[in-house]
This record gives sequence, structure tokens and C-alpha cells, in this order.
Amino acid sequence: MNKVITYYNAFDEWGRLDREPIEFIINLHHIKSLLPANGHILDNGAGPGKYAMELAKLGYRVTLTDLTPRLVEIAKKKAEEFQVEGQFAGFYPADARDLSLFPENYFDAALMLGPLYHLQEEESRVQAIRELHRVTKPGGLVFVALMSKTKFLTTSLMYPEFWKPNHTVQGIAEFLESGTFDHQDEGRFTGAYYFDIDDINPFMESHGFETVKLVGSSSIAGAMKEEQWDYWQQQGEEAFQQIMHIVMKESENPYMLGSASHLLYIGRKRA
Repeated sequence: MNKVITYYNAFDEWGRLDREPIEFIINLHHIKSLLPANGHILDNGAGPGKYAMELAKLGYRVTLTDLTPRLVEIAKKKAEEFQVEGQFAGFYPADARDLSLFPENYFDAALMLGPLYHLQEEESRVQAIRELHRVTKPGGLVFVALMSKTKFLTTSLMYPEFWKPNHTVQGIAEFLESGTFDHQDEGRFTGAYYFDIDDINPFMESHGFETVKLVGSSSIAGAMKEEQWDYWQQQGEEAFQQIMHIVMKESENPYMLGSASHLLYIGRKRA
């Protein structure tokens, strides 16, 4: 996992969610709409804590973990900046595959919006999901981010020179067979795992979760540019909110899941 730490030591993950806001807006919409009115939430693999800060502002008790110590320190500073540090039970460097610092059935709900697609070995993914299951209370909701093999295939075909070794037929074929991707160019996106969409719900359900829904985090608006957003905003606040309502609704449309770079699995720990 050293490559993951090295990558995120240099990458501005907070800024990515500002530059690509639709993913954050849609995920937060579904999280807020389904969480109980209060409780203790784990943000596992939280990065610099963008989601955790919003939950803290809403009054939730939050515990934050991330593999990269630098990002944990950034999250602490963000909590102070937003004056919500009192809502946090702790900030911990931790591997999603080993949450042994927490007891069983400890959190009312849990987010895992990054670790799973950095775990290329099936055994590691299973470990992470089992740990998520262990620390979540029975009946508690989990929100898990994954990446789609279909969307990354599209991206590779459109921009092959940016995604080596998927710039060759052999590279594409090997990716489709394994779901794993390791960038040939040093310093680019870390090694990752991309799910077949049909495998996501069965994978989570086989490890003790009941599926609530599977969401396309970029919905139908993921490819929209700034000028296109500006057009709809210029129609007035009421019209823009109606458009956003449509975008939120379409995020749950199963027929567009393959067009979303990030997916959000929402499940409930079976009692």
C-alpha cells in the first residue's frame, strides 16, 4: 500500500471533489437522506475528510480514519477550520483491512468511499468488507464507493495514451479479464480494481449486507462542463433546483450505472 500513500501524499483529494463536484453532491444527498437523525458515524478511508466535515456540521459524532497519515492531519486541521472538532471522536491512521482499534458493533453507520477500489487482491477486498461489517451495528447503513469497469473501458478507448497499458488491444483485454489496472507512467493514478456492475450487490450481500440501492455518483451530469452548468444556473434558482432533482433521481437509474466513473453501494448490515 506504499504506492497509495505516496500518491495521496502528493494529490489534492479535497480539491478533486471541488473540481468534480457532482460526485460529492450526489453521494452526500444519498447519505443525508438515509442516515438516522443522529448517531456515531465512521468515515473509513476518509482522505482529508470532506464528507466527515459535512456530517459533523449536521451534528453527527464522527470518527475518521485513513491510510495516509498526512491526510489524517489535514482532516484535523479542516475540523478546526470549520469549528467542528468537538464532533469528532478521533482521527486515526488506519488500514481499512484492519480496524482492530474499534470493537464490534460500534458505529451506527459507516462510510468507505475510497479504500475498496485501491485493493486489487480479492482477499484484501474481502478483509476490508468484513471489517466494515464487524464494526457496524446490526441494522446500520454502509456507504461504499466502487469504480466501474465499463466506464474505465470507455475512458481507455477515448484517451488511450493517458491510460497505458490500456493503449493496446492486449492491455484492454487483460484489464477486462482481471479488473485490475496499474498505470505504466510513474506518478499517475495508483493501482486500482474496477468492478463488473453485476458483481457488486452479490459481493456485498455475501458478506452480510442487505442491498438498499446502487447509485451512479456522477449520474447523467458527469460529463457536463462549466459552461453547461452555467446555462442551467442562468435559468434561475427554481429551474436549476428542478434540474438537480432530475439529476439526483437519475443517479438511481440502473441503466446509466455503466456511464458513472464512481458508484455508491448503499447497504444495511443484516441483524
